[in-house]
Amino acid sequence: MNVGDKAPEVLGLNENGEQVLLSQYRGKKVVLYFYPKDSTSGCTAEACSLRDNYAALRGKGYEVVGVSVDSAASHQKFIAKNELPFTLIADTDKALVEQMGVWGEKSMCGRKYMGTFRTTFILNEEGVIEKIFAPKEIKTKTHGEQILAL
Repeated sequence: MNVGDKAPEVLGLNENGEQVLLSQYRGKKVVLYFYPKDSTSGCTAEACSLRDNYAALRGKGYEVVGVSVDSAASHQKFIAKNELPFTLIADTDKALVEQMGVWGEKSMCGRKYMGTFRTTFILNEEGVIEKIFAPKEIKTKTHGEQILAL
């Protein structure tokens, strides 16, 4: 996916097993952020930065939606533990991460594995991608402020 592309209509199932559609956010800008794993240090820092800046983001017309390949049950625990005010998509079938181009081969300590590249898509009111924060651009501890600075 690139700037100017329209994001998919079906985002997937949220932490409560409810289908989330892009059209539910029509008229709002969407922070669609992809992260590797619930309850890991970087992902927790990123989620908490978005939580701490949530009121300011909403004030600027944004809605926040997080996505990882973790289960709905994992998401529920992550939300409760960190008091997250936004929905998380449980992309367990990897449909959305693959559609958005954020699933691929990663390596850590010489070991190769498949995983989610930490990426944030800023969508306009019509669901069109306006900005992409690539993995190396995202500062997990201040990601909310990075978005507010746009």
